[in-house]
This record gives sequence, structure tokens and C-alpha cells, in this order.
Amino acid sequence: MLKTVLFGFMDTGYASLRELEDRCKTNIRYMYLMDYETPTYRSFSYFINEELKEPAEDIFKAIVDYIVDQEGVDLQHLYIDGSKFEANANKYTWVWKKATEKSRYRLFSKITVLFTEMNDTLAYTGLKIETKTEYTPDELETVLNRYASVCHIDEKDFVSGRGHRKSQEQRYYEKLKTYLAKLREYVVKIRICGPDRNSYSKTDHDATFMRMKKDYMGNDQLLPAYNIQIGVADEYIAVADVLQHRSDMDCFVPLMEKFHELYGFYPKYPITDAGYGSFNNYLFCQEHGMEKFMKFPMYKKETTDKDYHDDPFRAVNFKTNEFGEMICPNGKAFHFAYRKPVRGNQYGRQEEYYTCEDCSGCPYAEKCKKTEKNRTVRINEELSAMHKEVIDNLESIHGALLRMNRSIQAEGTFGVMKYDRWYKRTVRRGLDNVKLELTLVSIGHNLYKYYNKQMRLPRTA
Repeated sequence: MLKTVLFGFMDTGYASLRELEDRCKTNIRYMYLMDYETPTYRSFSYFINEELKEPAEDIFKAIVDYIVDQEGVDLQHLYIDGSKFEANANKYTWVWKKATEKSRYRLFSKITVLFTEMNDTLAYTGLKIETKTEYTPDELETVLNRYASVCHIDEKDFVSGRGHRKSQEQRYYEKLKTYLAKLREYVVKIRICGPDRNSYSKTDHDATFMRMKKDYMGNDQLLPAYNIQIGVADEYIAVADVLQHRSDMDCFVPLMEKFHELYGFYPKYPITDAGYGSFNNYLFCQEHGMEKFMKFPMYKKETTDKDYHDDPFRAVNFKTNEFGEMICPNGKAFHFAYRKPVRGNQYGRQEEYYTCEDCSGCPYAEKCKKTEKNRTVRINEELSAMHKEVIDNLESIHGALLRMNRSIQAEGTFGVMKYDRWYKRTVRRGLDNVKLELTLVSIGHNLYKYYNKQMRLPRTA
């Protein structure tokens, strides 16, 4: 079964269960591998989902180790790229975390109003419901039970329909019960989103709505997707991971951690495009002995636009005086104003803000600033030094070769997966199942590459 499954993924990029069943009946290669047995698609489903789920990573690692020994693959040079694959989820099933939070706070206001009305009717009993700005489902359930006990409410006695008039107690009870069900729904939605996501799909809770490069719907609609990351070494997929982050910037560290988990070391040269260059990622490379060969977002403009690079009004191009203060083109000094941490930065990155001593009457005001106030600039010397190091690395001969190879290997691998082997959309649902699927697809790709290279050797010789 294992040989048949792996051969199926090697043969066509992705092999569905029905296709495997059919090939075992009609394709002589699959019949030979199965010793002329014909398992059903349910048998393949059980084998993949139950027997292969745990050891899939070990099988992937064993195959990569064998290829490394046979081909001498260099794992120190890792070419990284990511692509968003549409999830197997319905398109219009989004749940937005911010919208849910806003609806929850509106519901809190409605509950407060309801409790105030209920307190007016309960004044004769001496019972008073405490009103707050926020509530939990357990608190509402406690209030609901106490209210039913004090007012002797039995749901069996409730009336409804034409010709019946609901009592005030029944109306309050039913409204509070509706609010309780709605609040529980909001709590579940926010918990599914978690702290790092802002959306999910109702038909695949692990899928996040992302903006795709090719929108076949034609209305720039967000679609449920997974961010698939791969690290390629000498045309073979050395590491692959499925993540829920919309930005590639947040995917670099998890991918490197997975690489380290597989091989016990970090690659010396991780090469990426400009989507990965950030202070966090550069610092992670610095801490783990990796060279900085990751472009930053403004790399192309910095290296190709001479006017931008030499712009005298950029803070990085300001000269300094004998006191170490920045001097603008008009000869005015910038003084330290305050230091502010960058929001969401896990390494505690801070930026320093400097304000010009006097911008009044400056002949360069139109080119230098956009407001009437004295110009304020923000500086992070550590990040600027990192950017300079990255430019020096990428502009060297070694860096130019690595940049060229990244375009060929990492992006080329996605091109083979999507357009040669027709794997453009995930089939399974759920993060763990999609990871299993990607692992099998990666194994199939590596076996496909290795087989083609072995077949070319006799012809070349």
C-alpha cells in the first residue's frame, strides 16, 4: 500500500483515492505494486489517514536523506518561497474576528438594557441583577436560572402563536435565552480565530481568508486559503510547511524551526524574496548563525532607483555634526524627542524619533516635509545596519548567483507543482490533514525529480 500511494503521488503530483482504486484495476504498474490486489478507495483512505498520518514526516525525511547521500544535495543553501493555495472550503463562509467582537459588544449593551428593565419588574422581590460592561455565558446562565426560579417560570407553560398573549416574564426569559445563545456563538467564533488570525471559514475552521494573486471570481474577493511554504535545495523540497499567516514575513521562523527539527541544524544561507525581510527574521538569523540573504521590502527601490537612494532629504542620508547630531540640508540639527516600541514586535524593537530644531523659513520645506510643524524622523540604527549588510551580501557575486538560483529553484518548484503536475488547491480539510497532504505531494515531487535525473544520466553518458 505504501509503495502504491507514494508512486501515485510521484506519478501525477496528487493522487485521489478513487484514482488510486481505478489504477490498481487498469494500470499494469499499479497492479504490479499491489501484487494484483484491488483495494477500494476506502482502504486507501484508512491507510493514508490512520497509518500514514504519524510516520509521513519520517518517510519524507528518510527519502530526503537518501537523495542527499546519492546526489550530494547541499542543504546549507536553502531557497525559500511561499504560495497561497485555496482551501477546500466554501467561498462565502467567512467569519471575521473584528466584526464578531463588535457584535459581541453591541450584545453586551442590549443585555445591560434588558437587565435594567428586569430590575424594574423585580423591585418588589428585593432581587437585583448586577449590570456590567461585559458578561460571560456562565453569568447569563446563572441569571436565567435564578430569574426562572424567582418568577416560577416553566417553559412548558409558555404560549405562542395567534390568539395568545405572552406574559412579561416569558418575554424577558425568552429574550435573555436568545442573548445567551448568541453570546455563546460569539465566544466560540473568537476562540476558533485565536490570537493570531482575524478570520476563518465555517466549512474549514483552519482556513484563513487571504487575498489571492489570481482571482477567478473577478471581484477581488478574499478566498479561504493556506499559506504553503517550501525550502528547496538543489531542486528537491527539503522542508515544507502549511501555515495560517497571510504574510510570508511571519512564516520564516516556523519554517526554519521545522528545518532544524528535521535535520538538527539551520541552513547557512537561507535565500528569500522581499516578502521575508524583517527585523525579527534578521535577528533570528543572527542568533542562529545564518547569513542574511533575505531582501527587505524596499530592496529593489534602494538598489535600482538612484534618485531615491541619493535623496538628500532622507534621514539616512543626513550628515552629522561634531556632537553626533543629524543635520538637515538646511543646516538645522535634529534633537532626540522620544523612543517608541514597534507594535507587535516580539524582540522588543524600538524606534527613536528626532525632531528638527527649527523648520521655519526653510527653503527646502516643500521637498523635505508635508506639514507645517517641525519635521520629525524615526531612526532604527540596528535595522539600518542590517539593511546595509543585506545589500552588501546580495550585491556580491555570491549573492547574485543565489538570487538567480532562488528564482529558478523555489519559484520553479511551485511552477512544476501547479502547472506541470496540476496541484493548485488543497483537497483535504483541517490544518493537520493539509499538512499530511503536502508531505505526500512533496515526497512525490522529490521522487519524480530523482527519477528524471537518474533517467537522464545514461543518455548524458
